[in-house]
Amino acid sequence: ASTASPTPAAAPAPAVPRFTVVVVALTLAGFALASPAGLDPAWAALGGVVVLGARALSRRHVTVRELAGAASPLFCLFVLALGVVVEAVVAGGPAADGLGRLLPDGDSLPALLGVAAVAALLANAVNNLPAVLALLPLAAPGGPAQVLAVLIGVNLGPNLTYVGSLATLLWRRILHRHGMEVDLGRFTLLGLLTVPTTLAASTVALWGALHLIGA
Repeated sequence: ASTASPTPAAAPAPAVPRFTVVVVALTLAGFALASPAGLDPAWAALGGVVVLGARALSRRHVTVRELAGAASPLFCLFVLALGVVVEAVVAGGPAADGLGRLLPDGDSLPALLGVAAVAALLANAVNNLPAVLALLPLAAPGGPAQVLAVLIGVNLGPNLTYVGSLATLLWRRILHRHGMEVDLGRFTLLGLLTVPTTLAASTVALWGALHLIGA
């Protein structure tokens, strides 16, 4: 008589980290409520970090040294220096004048597409944090439509390159820490396939929403 091989037991589903999910949700809510309350959203982020860090320390899941290492102080210093350098270069100088000339005027669809494209290209050239610091003061006189187009550009556009977004740099560091590497060619190809479409679609949606509200 033939004996059937035993069926391997299914791996149990990972437990949902409920406490972490709740803290992250409250932190996101803090981001939304901070600005109307006149507070810097950084305080909401700090609160979430302190709560999660204190709980991990109390349960001995991490040590103080591991927690400090996870904060990546050298990377934070690099980000700060990058923002300071770019801001110093573009603030009130020839670079600012050049960027100002690149931004189209008005809130027409071609103008908003142009603003989003400039923001996306600058983000990929110097990273999205310095790009938004440089472009927002130049776009603000053009009204909320141009500001929102800049935000679309610096949030979607950086997905073209590794260096375009701080989130991507952090993501790559975490993967490398766990022994995983991402193929640069595949990343770039996916970016070329998705970024122009999502950038254009989001800007068209912004233009349509603004005209619908103004109608």
